[in-house]
Amino acid sequence: MPPGALFTDLYQLTMAQGYWRTGVADRETVFHLWYRRNPFAGGYALAAGMEPAIEYLRALRFLPADLTFLASLTGADGGARFDPAFLRYLQEFEFRCDVDMVPEGTVVFPQEPLVRVCGPVLQAQLIETALLNQINFSTLVATKAARICHAAGGAPVLEFGLRRAQGADGGLSASRAAYIGGCAGTSNVLAGQRYGIPVRGTHAHSWVRLFGDEAEAFARYAAALPNNVVLLVDTFDSLRGVRRAIAVGRSLREHGHRLLGIRLDSGDLAHLSREARRLLDDAGFQDTRILASNDLDEETIADIRQQGGRVDTWAVGTRLVTGHGEGALGGVYKLSAVRGAGGEWEHRVKLSEQTAKVTTPGCLQVRRFRQHGEYAGDAIYDTLGPPLPQSVLIVDPADPIRQKRLGPGADTEDLLVPVFRNGAQVYSPPPLGQVRDRARTQLAGFHEGIKRFHNPHRYPAGLESGLYQRRAAMLAEERTAARAE
Repeated sequence: MPPGALFTDLYQLTMAQGYWRTGVADRETVFHLWYRRNPFAGGYALAAGMEPAIEYLRALRFLPADLTFLASLTGADGGARFDPAFLRYLQEFEFRCDVDMVPEGTVVFPQEPLVRVCGPVLQAQLIETALLNQINFSTLVATKAARICHAAGGAPVLEFGLRRAQGADGGLSASRAAYIGGCAGTSNVLAGQRYGIPVRGTHAHSWVRLFGDEAEAFARYAAALPNNVVLLVDTFDSLRGVRRAIAVGRSLREHGHRLLGIRLDSGDLAHLSREARRLLDDAGFQDTRILASNDLDEETIADIRQQGGRVDTWAVGTRLVTGHGEGALGGVYKLSAVRGAGGEWEHRVKLSEQTAKVTTPGCLQVRRFRQHGEYAGDAIYDTLGPPLPQSVLIVDPADPIRQKRLGPGADTEDLLVPVFRNGAQVYSPPPLGQVRDRARTQLAGFHEGIKRFHNPHRYPAGLESGLYQRRAAMLAEERTAARAE
């Protein structure tokens, strides 16, 4: 169930009342949602959270209970914070913005709009917080999952993070985003029911400790669930646990079942997995898989593999669902154009002493160029300007010396697609499996260098040169005006 209209920051509502009172509530505007730098010091991000954002927008309305709560809020003088006439205005609220989004599972880069909203300023402003909430976290976790799956080198990665996730909603969002990023399954049963993600699991150390004797615990588990036996072998001594698991495996075979796997959850996983593989193979259990867990992430997995570890499946929890290493994506939502009284568009730019916080004016779109089977670069351009030529010069706004000419002769696609028109949904999100496939296909189309964990390749993504020049001129004017004050 999508969150309601009160899933927002208070200042969005107080600004909404301000727009209404000053008579500008219906002034047409353009906002963009984008992020400033790649998470995890990496080379890309993987867009996610669009479908939940669409569900939120589709259901957006103020219910009687919402208006009752807003009426109860008071200002500093003890009087009503919200005008009763404004609350009656909200009672009749109907969403009527145009919204464009990049499809979920798209590889994206800093400064590129992931969402574009065009519509009355009151409405376009009101949805800021919810859009950022839905897209920032999901994009962060999907990106982390993609990095972890890349480190695993094709071996399945399972998301086992529910117990460490930030609440029930965070746990569900993380499971969904991790699946988009490439995870093969989840321990989260509710995510399995809601999203159709395969559910996986083994057993806890408490099962072994209940019986006291590890051999008995394994035998009891195999008897209880003979068609799904994966044994956690590290409660006392990992390699002794492997030998006991092998004994249970022989008994399973006699009854027409098999030992699916063992799980290592502590110790030197590279060494233990090599030794476990040797023991299993020598005993004739070549098809028994070795699953590893224990605070894993992309760096740890890459290190274990480099040491010759023999892990078949990786179970990753805390460091995946919390986006370990990055507190948040850092996505922002900024105004970039306003319709003037005469009907013409007026560009807007935000000046900042921090280059990364400077915004880009216009009604933006991203055109992706592909040559020789690989993505060659992205051009951010203003749809209010002239059409893009076949050959485009792009400029990195953070480092203007970095420029690249894209085309001609390249295959191109515009990343933002229409989702709502005048508040009506015109786009049906694809099934989650197709989103996951898109992410995998997208990642395969990029240079391996962007996937490096250290010193990743900087993919050419920048402003079309005409847009860059307009932005520079507007910033110069803003600086001159600021100095004159």
